[in-house]
Amino acid sequence: MQIKPLGKRILVEPVEAESKTASGIIIPESAKEKQQKAKVVAVSKELTDDEKNELKIGQTVLFGKYTGTELDVDNKHYLMLKVEDVLAIL
Repeated sequence: MQIKPLGKRILVEPVEAESKTASGIIIPESAKEKQQKAKVVAVSKELTDDEKNELKIGQTVLFGKYTGTELDVDNKHYLMLKVEDVLAIL
C-alpha cells in the first residue's frame, strides 16, 4: 500500500532509538525517550517549490516532540507530519 500525504504534509518512518549509550550502558525499553528523528518516506504534491526542494524522500529530519499523527500500515510504524513541524534536515 502506498500512502500519499495531502495538504502540506510528509510521511516519515521514525528511526529506532539507541539501545546503548556511548559508554556501553544498555538502556531498557522503559527508559527510552520517544525518538524525534525520522526518514522521509513520502511528500505531498501540494508543497511549494521551495519546500519540495528542501524535503526529499530518503532524507532524515528532526521534528517536534509532541507533533505528528501515528499510523500503523502493513506492520510498519509511520508518522504524518505537517511541514511546519519539521525542525531541521540532517
